[in-house]
Parts: sequence; structure tokens; C-alpha cells
Amino acid sequence: MKILMVLTSHDRLGDTGKKTGFWLEEFAAPYYVFKDAGAQITLASPKGGQPPLDPASDAKDAQTPATDRFKEDAAAKAALADTAVLASVSADGFDAVFYPGGHGPLWDLADDRHSQILLGQFAASGRPIGAVCHAPAVFKDAKGADGRPLVAGKTVTGFSNTEEEAAGLTDVVPFLLEDMLKSSGATYRKAADWQPHVIVDGQLVTGQNPASSEEAAEKLLALLKAA
Repeated sequence: MKILMVLTSHDRLGDTGKKTGFWLEEFAAPYYVFKDAGAQITLASPKGGQPPLDPASDAKDAQTPATDRFKEDAAAKAALADTAVLASVSADGFDAVFYPGGHGPLWDLADDRHSQILLGQFAASGRPIGAVCHAPAVFKDAKGADGRPLVAGKTVTGFSNTEEEAAGLTDVVPFLLEDMLKSSGATYRKAADWQPHVIVDGQLVTGQNPASSEEAAEKLLALLKAA
């Protein structure tokens, strides 16, 4: 079982002068769900190397058992520091792909042509695709074999407009994820802000927020086991 995890390389939070990147829990929790199931994990990012960590996700109140485990795991930290350049990665040989969130994907993975190609290949072959929190931004310009948006006709979730408002970033982000998913023809569903919420529609798994990351990975793993 081989799983590709794709992280952001973007580290600037718009014009605020603050940093962003990937959200630690959204990487660590799925990583260990997959690892503990015996999966072979490949990490990639648009620029390769060490992806930028959103400093807010490293705050004391954002820590979980998975993030604590990661901080003591030298092998996992070494793997994260040496992600493959996304353009060098082929969909061939992978059983599934999973995108952790953080605000970074709104700026780079949302418009990454190679990511769009990979998503189309995974979808066309019926292999599971997972994305949590802001990572469903990767579906912005991704198309299916019919040329329609990849999420058209799908029921999905992702970071909600109300959560973005609560974070104070409505006017900072390049687009609101909830609005983009709806405009792409998806049926968007959410739970209360910050509560775990995962939707599985066919081979597509989406999670609403950081609290949804572990469950999203488990649901993706369940699809792989069912196959």
C-alpha cells in the first residue's frame, strides 16, 4: 500500500507580513494513521525539501498526541525535511493521495498544474483522494476526464466561511474555500465550527478542519482496504 502525501510550499500569509504553511496536526495525524497501517508513504511539495510549517499550528494549544509523537520521531522529521519536488512525482504506483491543509495550499497548490494532473489521474483510475481543511483548495481548477470540475456533483466539506471569519482571515485569503467548492458545482456540507466533520463521496474524502484530519485519513484507509 503506497500513499502520496502532498504538502504546500507557500509560507506567506497574504500581505499581512505573517507566516503560514501546512498545519502540523493535519500532516501528523494522517501520517501516523497511514504509517501504523503499514503504508509506504511518499511526501511531496511544489518546491520539494522542507515544507513551511504554519507557526500557529506549533502553538501549545494546537498540539495533539500525533503532533507530540511527530516531534519525537527523527525518521518522520527527516522525511518531511526532504519532500520530493511535486513535478517529479508520477501518479503511477500510488494507491491513494492525501493533501494536508493549512492556509498555504490556497496560494500554491490551488493553481499547481502538476497537482491538477495528478488529481485527474487518481480520479480517472478510481483511486482514493483525500484532502482536509484548506487542502480542498486543490480542487479549484482540477478537472475530471469529462472536462468538468473534479468536484462537480460531489458532496464535500472543507474549511467553512464562518471558520475563516473566526480566524480573522476572510479578507486575507485569495478566495474562500466554501465559496469555491460551491462555484465548482459541489454540494458543500459543514458541521459546527471546529467540530470534526468528514464526508466520503465515492473515492473522494474531505475533512472540514484540523479536528477532522485523523478521521479523514481513517476513511481514506477504509476505502483502500475495501478495494
